[in-house]
Amino acid sequence: MPTKIQDYRSPKVTVIGAGNVGGMLAQRIAKQNLADVVLCDVVQGKPQGIALDLAQAHTISNLDRQIIGSNDYNDTKDTDVIVITAGLPRKEGMSRNDLLKINASIIKEVVQKAIALSPNAILLIVTNPLDVMTYLAWQVSGLPPQRVIGMAGVLDAARFQTFIAMELGISTADIYTTVLGGHGDLMLPLPRLSTVNGVPITELLSEEAISRLVERTRNGGAEIVKLLQNGSAYFAPSAAAYVMVEAIISNRHRIYPAAAHLTGEYGLKDIFMGVPVQIGRQGVEKVIELKLTDAELAALHASASSIQENIDLLCN
Repeated sequence: MPTKIQDYRSPKVTVIGAGNVGGMLAQRIAKQNLADVVLCDVVQGKPQGIALDLAQAHTISNLDRQIIGSNDYNDTKDTDVIVITAGLPRKEGMSRNDLLKINASIIKEVVQKAIALSPNAILLIVTNPLDVMTYLAWQVSGLPPQRVIGMAGVLDAARFQTFIAMELGISTADIYTTVLGGHGDLMLPLPRLSTVNGVPITELLSEEAISRLVERTRNGGAEIVKLLQNGSAYFAPSAAAYVMVEAIISNRHRIYPAAAHLTGEYGLKDIFMGVPVQIGRQGVEKVIELKLTDAELAALHASASSIQENIDLLCN
């Protein structure tokens, strides 16, 4: 008898929020032939228009991944990865924490609707303030914590990497950076664990230069908001979200900095914050605990305290 061919289902990614980050992420996923994409938004016509435009662009490029724009969560059913970019973007003069209560209400609604139709999905959170929103998404979804991840570490590390390359006048391809902590003013770039082809940047740059680049990294998003005057970053955030989606869909077991649930690592419990993790098809496969100096650990705990304050503010 002939061997029965198993039914094949194309991977499916839902992007909730058809703003600049969401639209760009949908474009990246389809362009790389990674998965079919559902772009979902509350604004009537917006996701449909973006999806139609992307479909026509991909026709020109001979790409044939399905892209659906929708206001109906039923179209997201049986999604493998749900990426949430929905929320109010930061404007000049606003901190990420200024968005706390507004975006919390959005996260609660969209997570409940999406997970009800895709209970086996991995949740990837992009909405700010990211670490708090990731914790909230975990609470609302009822998912195991390994299946809820916050995006920001990849973005923060890329910003640090970019600024080092600019300072040294070298290729970013030769630079590896390590950034821990929350996605905010208390994030912790680690110069001694950031290298140029294995050489720590502490041997290549002065303390003054390193301090300046660390501070610029912490304010990397605000710098772009100020320059744009009416908007926030989306090319780099969508690129960061894409590599994480790709690691999950393709089961790559990649090590990235991401907001993950801690259960005692670094002396922290029941909090989501940026640490190195191994990511694959099941979400966070492993939290990697680096050996930190006393000063670095204290700075990481200060970042965690800031996140916890906002979690307490939401829960009380």
